[in-house]
Amino acid sequence: MSRKEINIGMIGYQFMGKMHSHAYRDLSFYFEDTLKPVLKAIAGRNETAVIQAAEQMGWESYETDWRRLVERDDIDVIDIVTPNHTHAEIAIAAAEHGKHILSEKPLALTVEDAERMKEAVEKNGVLHMICHNYRFAPAVQYARKLIEEGKLGQIYHMRANYLQDFIMDPSFPLIWRLNKEVSGSGALGDIGAHSIDLARFLVGEISEVSGMMETFIKERPLPGAGQGLTAKTENSEYGKVTVDDAVAFLARFENGAMGTFEATRFAGGNRNKNKFEINGSKGSVRWDMENMNNLDVYFEDSPAGLQGFRSINCTEEVHPYAEAYWPPGHIIGYEHTFINLMHAFMKGIEAKESPSPNFVDGVRNQKVLAAVETSASERKWVSISR
Repeated sequence: MSRKEINIGMIGYQFMGKMHSHAYRDLSFYFEDTLKPVLKAIAGRNETAVIQAAEQMGWESYETDWRRLVERDDIDVIDIVTPNHTHAEIAIAAAEHGKHILSEKPLALTVEDAERMKEAVEKNGVLHMICHNYRFAPAVQYARKLIEEGKLGQIYHMRANYLQDFIMDPSFPLIWRLNKEVSGSGALGDIGAHSIDLARFLVGEISEVSGMMETFIKERPLPGAGQGLTAKTENSEYGKVTVDDAVAFLARFENGAMGTFEATRFAGGNRNKNKFEINGSKGSVRWDMENMNNLDVYFEDSPAGLQGFRSINCTEEVHPYAEAYWPPGHIIGYEHTFINLMHAFMKGIEAKESPSPNFVDGVRNQKVLAAVETSASERKWVSISR
């Protein structure tokens, strides 16, 4: 069966580049109801490295200047998987050339840049999406369904933690994620942004925050060739860390719910513990990315003696996205959250509607990030404008 194809141009080729490439390649295998992505061209500054990436990940061609990729007539979608400080310039140029855009998170370095990106896609009539993949775990989608159906009643609490430990070693190098001019923020924007997006997706808009931030290791050795999460260096020269290592903040939601959030890259033993718990008048749900197929649920109306959390393995046909994969109990993994997100993006392009989360969500998330930083700096509650 022939399907309409759509040509993808991706800028960047490291961790997220590999993940996005995998998702594009596997999308048509699992979902037959959507456009077929074609890995048309990939861009990167290092010609040797980008050639190797193109060959490994299956891209037809490459460019060493992202501007040439954006200008190409045979590209329909620009996928941005570059460091955060480049997102705005690339996205605005892509929009001006009529390309649909998928961007990694956070959307930009600042609220102003995020709003410029939003204005550019709206002005040029292109479709857009931001890559908050955790929304697309079937268990998270099912939690959203339970909340929308009123199964939890009035929501009282959300507590979210995103815990990692990959920079605890003081000899870990000063990679771009630790440079504010490139990343915008540290744990807050890198992983806390995911918790913020999940909170907005599941509970609703955040109205105000009160936060604190800390940088535990103030200086680190300058990086060598590697800039990834497992980078090493022999450099004896040190540079200043200009982002937060950890952040914690309280939040009030517009619907009256309370939120508590923590994001840190100094939680020893936690490789990628992205978890949340939501409590309502009729029940609760909780989820942990390190056990991503399961959703723990509790309902107040369970019989006496049977009350308590039960664990639902969200791999049955009734669970969102699960029917595209394996028989019940045959679990899926991290990479499938990206495949599900790409499916939503392709369906949005077909329908000529930007699926959520899109640049509107990206701007809203950016406002929360900025408010947390302001709050931590000025030691006060900060409201978030609509």
